[in-house]
Amino acid sequence: MTPFALDPRLEADTLVASDWPLCRVLLMNDSRYPWLILVPRRAGLVEIVDLNLSERVVLMEEIARASEALRARPGVTKINVGALGNIVQQLHIHAVGRHAGDPAWPGPVWGHSPRRPYGAGEAEGLIAAVRG
Repeated sequence: MTPFALDPRLEADTLVASDWPLCRVLLMNDSRYPWLILVPRRAGLVEIVDLNLSERVVLMEEIARASEALRARPGVTKINVGALGNIVQQLHIHAVGRHAGDPAWPGPVWGHSPRRPYGAGEAEGLIAAVRG
């Protein structure tokens, strides 16, 4: 059995926030948006349907948990959730806190402009909320 390994592109663009029962929770290293990425810790997954039924239920609960953590962030008025995987094939789900006036509003955050990495101490509040 092949062990779980995080895609190198996800690893390069994120900070590890936590491991939940199913997913590794990552924080996209872009301080302009509170942006979590959930990656089920199972090898070889590409699509949500690659999970069994009980894992899909856990995934939905973890998406809801991530969404609640994002909704609690100041200024967040909308949560965008998506599983694209056109470039990174490994199954991963984005949950992004949005608000009118954010740099990409109302369009998608993907490819909008160069990201702005978190500075020292800037990511800890959201990481603590995810771990809580």
